[in-house]
Amino acid sequence: MTTAATFRGVTKAYKHFTLDHIDFDLPSGQVMGLIGPNGAGKSTSIRILMGLVQQDAGEVSVLGHAMPEGQVAAKSDIGYMSDDLRLYGGVSLQWHMDFIASIYPAWNAAYAADLLRRFDLKADQKIKGMSHGQRVKAALLLVLARMPKLLILDEPTTGLDPVARQEVLAAFMDVMQDEERTILFSSHNTQDVEQLADNVMFIDRGQVVASDEKESFLDRWRRIRLEVPEGRAVPAIEGVETVQASGHMSVLTTSAFHAGLPALCEAAGTRVLGVEYMTLEEIFLSNISASRGRTVQ
Repeated sequence: MTTAATFRGVTKAYKHFTLDHIDFDLPSGQVMGLIGPNGAGKSTSIRILMGLVQQDAGEVSVLGHAMPEGQVAAKSDIGYMSDDLRLYGGVSLQWHMDFIASIYPAWNAAYAADLLRRFDLKADQKIKGMSHGQRVKAALLLVLARMPKLLILDEPTTGLDPVARQEVLAAFMDVMQDEERTILFSSHNTQDVEQLADNVMFIDRGQVVASDEKESFLDRWRRIRLEVPEGRAVPAIEGVETVQASGHMSVLTTSAFHAGLPALCEAAGTRVLGVEYMTLEEIFLSNISASRGRTVQ
């Protein structure tokens, strides 16, 4: 499998924050969801990936180019969009389209026209007259119609109403029909990532907490509800990440569920009341809770 981007031991230290030895591979033709709370290191990682910030240590490769040295060559095939991307308010969307087309030879006018229709945008409308959702969709149009090999999307759906958000997510999914396209999707909205991503990486306090294929996360994580009689204890089972107890009731989460696990709980004298699948958000929160608990210890 080829990779569109690679981090090896990437470190960046600021006065009050350190990105600490980050390692990951972004497979070509797939979507990686980068999930973390505010201040976790998502944007710092993206800035390093873009060559906007130079790492203190480690190696970064993007589309075959070492960064930041090769950023000029890499950026011709990178489309970047963030929640604070600004367009010129006093001119029209058409002006922006013409400007981008004059810079990027791969600009696809037919695709841009299709996105105009689907996003319900008017090419002659000035940016300052658009709603927030319309401005986000306009920025997305300008990025997508360039036909980049790598899309880097930093919190792109922040502040969108549900209808606009679904339109934007639908456009992302259309883009991924081209297997040569790769997306790094940074968000704290796990629902968006769960809908789009092939691979997921959790980041917190400048460190990678967990990284895996999305389906693997969803398949192996479970919540198990137990009744624990007097004199019994929640069994020590490999893969258990968190345990919450209230009276005789306990809820444990495991990252290594298998068909025989409920029987192990029963054999230890507890009664299994239910086994539940977990959402990506619940898995993320359990990872963060377990990781911070290990750090405190």
